[in-house]
Parts: sequence; C-alpha cells; structure tokens
Amino acid sequence: MSHKREKFVSASDREAAFVAQRNRKMARSSHAYVRGNTQKFYEWLDSSQRSAVPAGPSVWIGGDCHVGNLGPLANAKGEIAIQIRDLDQTVIGNPAHDLVRLGLSLASAARGSDLPGVTTARMLEQMVEGYEQAFEDVQAGAKGEVARPEVVKIAMRDALRRKWRHLARERIEDTTPGIPLGERFWAPVRGVKEREQALLRPGERAPPGDVAALAR
Repeated sequence: MSHKREKFVSASDREAAFVAQRNRKMARSSHAYVRGNTQKFYEWLDSSQRSAVPAGPSVWIGGDCHVGNLGPLANAKGEIAIQIRDLDQTVIGNPAHDLVRLGLSLASAARGSDLPGVTTARMLEQMVEGYEQAFEDVQAGAKGEVARPEVVKIAMRDALRRKWRHLARERIEDTTPGIPLGERFWAPVRGVKEREQALLRPGERAPPGDVAALAR
C-alpha cells in the first residue's frame, strides 16, 4: 500500500497554516484549548494576583507542563521514569508555574470528560501530595522507588515492552524501510536535511546558515 500524498505547504505559508490548524484543534474542547495556548496561560498568570502563586526559586521548568506532555522516558541505562517529554518551551522560572499549569490541565481534562467536581478535587489533591512526597523522600534520604499509582505502573510496563518492531508495525505502511512524516509534520524545505546531517557528523562544521531559519 502506497503512502498518502501529503499536501505541500511552502515555507513562507507554514506559519499561517500552523496557526489555522492549531485553532481548529483548540476549538474542539476546553482541554485542547488549554494545551494549545500557552501564551494565554502566562498572560492569565501575569494578570492575576502575584501573591496567589507561591514564589519558588528560579530553576529550569518545563514551561508547558500539561497531561499530554507527561509520559515514560528511558535513560541511557534503559531505566524508565514518567517525565516531561516536550521541552520546547523550557525556561528558567518559578516551579509553581508548572504545578499550576498541570493542575489546570487535569481540571480541564476532567471537565471535558464530564467527571464530577469531587473527582477533579481528588485529582488535584493527588498531584500536590505527589509533589510534596518527592521533597519528603529527598529530605529523608530515601533510596529506591517512590510509591507509584497503578496507572503509572501500567504505562511504564507498556513502555518497557515496546520494541522497534512495534513502531514499525504501527507506522510503516509498505515494504519501504522508512517512517512517513504523517499529518503532524511537514517535509523539510530544501537545504535543511543536509545541514542537519552535517550537525550530526562529529568534527564537521555545518554549512553556513541557520537550520531553524531555513524552516521559517
């Protein structure tokens, strides 16, 4: 079976196409809106009473910590943990901002699923308790695994079972040993692929120009 031909969008038109696509997704639900509009979240924080948000130390934060950006990640030793997996908006800031954003994401997801208010409250309570527990374990010098909810254990077990063949079976549609870009990605514009390959070759300088600038 051949791959579906993707509609080509020129580099100059991609920003407008991306914005339109994002707005369509955000219109589907309140949770999708929260996920897709980080700027509005920080504008809301800035306009609210600053005393309402605890002032933590300036550290690296995810910047866009919502439910969809959490999932299993493996380190070089193959050890699995649930971590933030999308770091494109990482900044040095107040760690409370990540907690507020995660809480908002949980509450909007619960609202979109028509869950009762008491369930939303319990979800937020568990989030805060888990955050506090991490500090208690460090202060106590605890070693070993932190108690994980059953849903987290299931996600980690599924991640450990995943192999390359599972990804290939899901994504590759014919005998060609390549994974198609799919609907979420656009083909790179001319020159980007060559520059990326040069960056990955040790000891070789990339050709003049900025890869990110080429994609704009």
